[in-house]
Amino acid sequence: MNILYPIILLPIAAGIVLFLFPERAKAVKGIITVIVSGIALYFSYKLFASPNQTLYITLLSQLTEGSDTVRGLLIFNSDSLSKTVTLFIGFFGVMISLYSLAYISRKKRILNYYSNFLITIGASAGVVLSDHFILFITFWGVLGLTLYKLIKSDDEKSSAAAKKSFILIGASDSIMIFGIGLLWVLSGSLRISGIQTPTDNALGVIAFITLLIGALTKAGAFPLHSWVPDYAETAPASSSALLPASLDKLLGIYLLARICMSLFILNSWLYLVLMIIGVITIISAVLMALIQNHYKRLLGFTAVSQVGYMIIGFGLGSPIGIAGGLFHMINHTLYDCGLFFSAGSVEKRTEKDNMEDVGGLSTAMPLTFFTALICALSISGVPPFNGFASKWIIYQGIIEFGRASGPANKVWVIWLILTVFGSALTLACFIKFISGIFLGRRKEGLKDVKEVSILMWLPMIIIAIICIGFGVFATKYVVPKLIIPLVGEFEYGGVWSSGTVTGLIVASLFIGFLIYLVGNLKKFRTTGVYAGGEDIEGVADFSSVDYYKTISEFKIFAAFYRGAEKKLFDLYDNSKRIILGLNKFFSKCHSGELPLYVTWVFLGMIIIIAILIL
Repeated sequence: MNILYPIILLPIAAGIVLFLFPERAKAVKGIITVIVSGIALYFSYKLFASPNQTLYITLLSQLTEGSDTVRGLLIFNSDSLSKTVTLFIGFFGVMISLYSLAYISRKKRILNYYSNFLITIGASAGVVLSDHFILFITFWGVLGLTLYKLIKSDDEKSSAAAKKSFILIGASDSIMIFGIGLLWVLSGSLRISGIQTPTDNALGVIAFITLLIGALTKAGAFPLHSWVPDYAETAPASSSALLPASLDKLLGIYLLARICMSLFILNSWLYLVLMIIGVITIISAVLMALIQNHYKRLLGFTAVSQVGYMIIGFGLGSPIGIAGGLFHMINHTLYDCGLFFSAGSVEKRTEKDNMEDVGGLSTAMPLTFFTALICALSISGVPPFNGFASKWIIYQGIIEFGRASGPANKVWVIWLILTVFGSALTLACFIKFISGIFLGRRKEGLKDVKEVSILMWLPMIIIAIICIGFGVFATKYVVPKLIIPLVGEFEYGGVWSSGTVTGLIVASLFIGFLIYLVGNLKKFRTTGVYAGGEDIEGVADFSSVDYYKTISEFKIFAAFYRGAEKKLFDLYDNSKRIILGLNKFFSKCHSGELPLYVTWVFLGMIIIIAILIL
């Protein structure tokens, strides 16, 4: 059997068939989705284990046997990068479809959710495996539509977020199509694996920038990021876990990898552009995350911030830098998916989406708390988890980068300081996230909250365990087996072993536990807590949310936050203001008064004559 059938065509065909099922058969549609996703994952693994090869969809090739032009469009390529990304697409398809069985309830119902889910899985695999740009952009365009359909748009806020996401993605796709046209002009080919364009001329640079816009919008990088937090805030957690958290990151960074590693030969100034975009994305997004009280919106901004590390990895241009960027892409999709799973579980049980309304849920939802804690430590770059492993490689790449003499290389210390600072701010964000939701005192209305069902906590636990495993075994197994085949051999710039780090951390925890036990051998007198003579124990509480409110008042950040409140950094809103302003101006020009129209005609004639004379 052609291996492309179960990976690409089966999910798309099954998704189309599920449109025929009534919405009341939600459970049946969900089970079918899990089965189809499982089949796609199985064959994705078989593809991953197979040699690199050129593939065709046999049936379509036979139907178009008389047309070499059409057959040339239907060509697929499985190299190490495309096979790895396809494997993770299949993995997230299974995890999120399983989670959705319990999460997508009557209140969370989205019309044709499972149909669009399966089409997204199949089209994502199609994007990654396509070896012709027309086929690639066809699958890519389908994903823009399913992104729009997978958000619950039955209220004004979510409808606005869906429209914003669709417009930004659609606009970037249009720009990318223009860039593909330029590539065809420059290379005479639309075969992805056969193009390598230099950027020593204006057309080459423009083609690179247009494709870069498509990649960065999909991944959610500054200044094309604003759709991600809006989408994360209003969409169901399962949709956010599928798209902004996992598949869109995989696809956006996959395209970035293609344009940096094979489609273009970058000059030193373009590497500088990537580095600047990377650090701005890291710092600006994490600063916005710090002041968010809506926990899914907070996750949306941190998801944007982490893209900056991946961009920096590619901006380094070295094997170790690219390896770090690709490894961080994989790690980010894992822990970010786990974080959205945790947020969705809390939302489902409490029906609250603001950290001010929850708290103290660690004992009521221990498995959700465990997942959130592991994924929070991972995204914050705390050893020995997977986020630390990939960030450490990027840090080593930056130090190595400083040995060269290009414009970006000379300021390598700035890149290193800002990336490390970004990790520190990320940790601060997730101290707020964990303490605000799971620690402290539980609110009165949440006394009966309990853990979610196995259909929801099992995918969370699996992802949390992988985050631990990808960190603990990074240097010995994960990087050599998964990452090095993508970029080639490289050496670490310093002495580091994930196993050694893990051993030291375990030893320190053990010693700390012994000290705790020894310290508790003595008996100490304890007393209650009083204020003004009143016993406040069991009543007093401290909210981490209130503490973080002071950050927006810091003078160093105040101007930034005021600009953010006015949406000065939101490309979508700024474009909308300009368009509406022009519309208002031209509306005044077309007043219906004849003298005004005569004036416009006269001015137009003067302009035309002036152009002809010059």
